[in-house]
Amino acid sequence: MISRLAVAGYRSLRDIVIELGALTVVTGANGAGKSSLYRSLRLLADTAQGRVIQSLAAEGGLSSTLWAGPESFSREVKAGIHPVQGTRRSQPISLRLGFAGDDYGYAIDLGLPIVSDKTLFGRDPQIKTESLWTGSRLTRNSLFAERRGPLVRIRDDAGQWRDVWRTLEPFDSMMTHAADPRDAVELLTLRERMRSWRFYDHLRTDRDAPARRPQVGTYTPVLASDGADLAAALQTIREIGSPDDLAATIEDAFPGTRLEISAPDGYFEVELRQHGLLRPLKAAELSDGTLRYLLLAAALLSPRPPELMILNEPETSLHPDLLPPLARLIAKAAESTQVIVVSHAGALVGELGRQAVRVNLEKDLGETRTPDLDPPAWSWPAR
Repeated sequence: MISRLAVAGYRSLRDIVIELGALTVVTGANGAGKSSLYRSLRLLADTAQGRVIQSLAAEGGLSSTLWAGPESFSREVKAGIHPVQGTRRSQPISLRLGFAGDDYGYAIDLGLPIVSDKTLFGRDPQIKTESLWTGSRLTRNSLFAERRGPLVRIRDDAGQWRDVWRTLEPFDSMMTHAADPRDAVELLTLRERMRSWRFYDHLRTDRDAPARRPQVGTYTPVLASDGADLAAALQTIREIGSPDDLAATIEDAFPGTRLEISAPDGYFEVELRQHGLLRPLKAAELSDGTLRYLLLAAALLSPRPPELMILNEPETSLHPDLLPPLARLIAKAAESTQVIVVSHAGALVGELGRQAVRVNLEKDLGETRTPDLDPPAWSWPAR
């Protein structure tokens, strides 16, 4: 389980470290930095997939995602005595992301490239450093894999450092290129764990949503990020997962309703049979809220739970009456996987807050802060 998340230099997250639990709820007003925190987790996951540079490019490039304020705030500025002004930097410009748990910790530092007229890719951010350590805190003794520029080195069981890569490109991560089942099994293990993280923030429920149309069905233990394979995912839960939990989840949200999956000619389709109706309602007939709840149920009741699941504003399109059942569903899922929920729905936050770590974000002078929490100890690797 991830117990600490650290972000520095990313959008409104100038320098923030938060503690996470098995179930964590991140909340705050619009513009407080919830989406930035969510995106920072996605960037960490993209590192393990080898596409963090491309993801930053999709956000407008490193220059568009960097913290736009000064390097630090003086007491006079915080008190409103002096205006906010730029100052001479003492540290290099960087975007830093990291996390740690009881077993492993990882951090990456992305910076600006050296200006050159020999390439058209001169605006690409470069990976300056990466570090992998044991335990929740980076120390000299806990560090066992690091990347500095093009060099990657690993510390063996005897405590001796060994170079495993000397020419790593600045756009490649050691997570994808230096992981080896013989010489760097810890890198390989953590990479695969990060690749298992699941993000759900684009579960489509519009009129043309793929989940509303029949789809060729195959065993689907993991719901797609857009929910296109909803019917197959629900049927997979019924056959190799927990059909009783699925039935109870439907009954909790829609009393007297029974889920059915039809499969004419191998094309799977969701149907809900409700008391009083002569025929079941097909997915194309369901309200946006009903369909979204089914999508969330398919994600959270997955027979192959991930190490970490992140839900971004799952309350979208849901009637307030569905928020307590959703909270119970999320709490049930948190028994087998770590769940982070980003939400500004007070009712959902209130329901989950009884058993979750609650992270309230506020913005002050353009910077996202957690005024209710003391940040856990954290050390960034030096360049």
